[in-house]
Amino acid sequence: MQQRTTLASFGFTADNLRRLAITAVLAGTTLSALAAQPANVGKKDDELLRDFIHYVRIDRPQIAGEFGKALLDKLAKPFGNAEADAGWTLEQFVKLIDASGELARFEEATARAQRTGELQDVANRLVRAFEQGRLDVARNAGEITRSIGMLTGTQRERLVARERLVAAGEYAMPQLMEALFKPGNIVLQAEVRQVMVDMGRGSQMPLCAAFPQLKPAMQEVVANILADIPYKASLPYLYEVATAKGTTPSVKAAAQRAITKLDGGFDPAMSVSGLYTQLADAYARRETSLFVYAKESTQPLWTYTPETGLYAVPVNSAVFAEAAAMRLSERALTIDAANSEALALWLAANFQREMNSPKDYENPTYSPARRDAMYYAVAAGPATTTRVLARALDQTNAPLARKAIAAIERTAGTSAIAAAMEADRNPLLEALRYPARRVSYDAALALANTQPDKSFDGSDRVVPLLASVIRDAGSRYAVIVADNREKAESLSGSIKAMGYTVLPIGRSLGEIEESIGNAPGVDLVVSSLPAAQTSALLGAVRASSRLGATPVLAMLSPQGQFELGSRWDGDSLVRISRDGLEPVQFVEAISQLTKVAGGNITSDEAAEYQVRSLAALRDLAVSGSTVFNVADAAGPLLAALKDAKGSMKLSIADVLVRIPDKKVQVALADDALASTGDDMIAMIGKLTDSAKRFGNMLDDRQVKRLLALANSGTDAEATAVAAAIGALSLSNESLVPLILKPEGAKDAGKKN
Repeated sequence: MQQRTTLASFGFTADNLRRLAITAVLAGTTLSALAAQPANVGKKDDELLRDFIHYVRIDRPQIAGEFGKALLDKLAKPFGNAEADAGWTLEQFVKLIDASGELARFEEATARAQRTGELQDVANRLVRAFEQGRLDVARNAGEITRSIGMLTGTQRERLVARERLVAAGEYAMPQLMEALFKPGNIVLQAEVRQVMVDMGRGSQMPLCAAFPQLKPAMQEVVANILADIPYKASLPYLYEVATAKGTTPSVKAAAQRAITKLDGGFDPAMSVSGLYTQLADAYARRETSLFVYAKESTQPLWTYTPETGLYAVPVNSAVFAEAAAMRLSERALTIDAANSEALALWLAANFQREMNSPKDYENPTYSPARRDAMYYAVAAGPATTTRVLARALDQTNAPLARKAIAAIERTAGTSAIAAAMEADRNPLLEALRYPARRVSYDAALALANTQPDKSFDGSDRVVPLLASVIRDAGSRYAVIVADNREKAESLSGSIKAMGYTVLPIGRSLGEIEESIGNAPGVDLVVSSLPAAQTSALLGAVRASSRLGATPVLAMLSPQGQFELGSRWDGDSLVRISRDGLEPVQFVEAISQLTKVAGGNITSDEAAEYQVRSLAALRDLAVSGSTVFNVADAAGPLLAALKDAKGSMKLSIADVLVRIPDKKVQVALADDALASTGDDMIAMIGKLTDSAKRFGNMLDDRQVKRLLALANSGTDAEATAVAAAIGALSLSNESLVPLILKPEGAKDAGKKN
């Protein structure tokens, strides 16, 4: 402290100190050099910690950052920078902070530093190291055993033991369960019971996993403990035991008392399968109350057998919700095989498991003998996969919606689609209006390919949507909402460079509502507004039918990040970022955000959508569908015909020749007459097909041009034109010149 006073008294600035640090480098006494010394917990380490805290508190981020980096240089990788055999362990780091007496100030300082741009990275790393160190210390098996032993010691020992065991949470439960049922020590059993109650959610799911398989005497004890843990996640297990035929009267009574205490009463008609389904749904929706260790890389999934006792299977956090949901759904189906909601939930969770699994991850809860998720979805049939689609739409989960639609398309026939149309809710029709265009495209293709035989509300959207795919499948549209025009223009330039078309900029959604409505879809929203306006914007986006599933990048000041960050943590389609990102960081933030939403439609995907849409429209035209009017696609197809080339042009023309419309035939003729060589022969052939189906709808100018071309070019070209003339059924007067003056006609053709 005296040193800081002395430096301040001499008027040292941050630049002065930095120069001193450079001089110290030359002398071999830099902070990094200090960090290279053997790891020990001594006075110098205390000073580094206190100096970091001090300079954060007096708002000197540059100096605080140097001391923070010095701490990280002494901490072992991967949390710090030192080699594993030369740096502090996490346990040593925790002991340093605890022994320094600076814990409260450290927590306050790191919280402040996390809101300071220059210190965010250093502070985040220090916090992660401290939190993980605390967990490692608490979960050490030897420490847990010692803590359980202390539960029968002095009052001070009991208090310390309870604190440590509660900190260990679920990971202490196997040893606590053993102690709970270890005979001969009533005092220890009473203490363990109270610790379990104090742990709350930390003990609830391990107890529930064991409860149905325990011996009756043990079940009664566990039922009483669950009654004192005020969370309803245990209700399915309590009801299962309470209503099972083999349950003893005393256990049944204990389970019913627990249910009454937790839920206000016992209902003998309650569906146990339904309760397990509800809990599975809560996991699938990632309700935060069920995730005790949400920020950790793995989560414990508990299993109990009388032979092995209670043990946890560590599951990667990316797929833990799915593992829990699938297990609970399986339990629901075991109790009631007719539970269609449980089956749909299992299928949805299985799709999510497949999509969310890290690369090369071997999931311990999903046997390699099981097939891929689509196998089970297709086997379940369209009625169940329609339920999966409904879940996906409700959760604005575009990737899951696409999986469900793919399964529906592979199995749904005309009767299944008709039944869906008559239901109270039709998710497939809802999907036509979904903001993520992949979903709406997939839904339109699924409906077109099943070719329903009865019209339905919304059927008029299918053909125009398929037609729009041909022009707009590969396009990307972005919206910018900002209160600073100069900043908005800068963001617009960066977004355009990423391949987006940026709609007119506004200060609110209301200002640009019309342009949003006219766009084929909006793929990204970027905002740069104060916190209060950003909060209102995010609410409006999520409530919008056009933008409800659109990813949003909200750029805020550090204080704004702090105010809104936690509120939107649960929305994977919202990213709260600091204002003033570097261009590379800005592009990366958008890339990561859009990837969560399913990613942008690639050029290969756009081409595939175009081919599939054209094939669907052609099939509808050939079938003469009375539900879908292919003529509704005429406008977009004609617009696309102008820019298309090669096989794409012919595919578009192949649909157009089946539309009985004068402007279509006129456009086909104009395109053919403007072409040359093989392209002309091919397009003249399409004109011929149109004329054979619908007769002559051409303008006189086009007929004259065709007659003039009849004897020009190669034999193949001339024959193609002649076939078109024949299909048009022209009058004899028009044809006689071709016979009587063939050379003249040929010359005329060349002049034209």
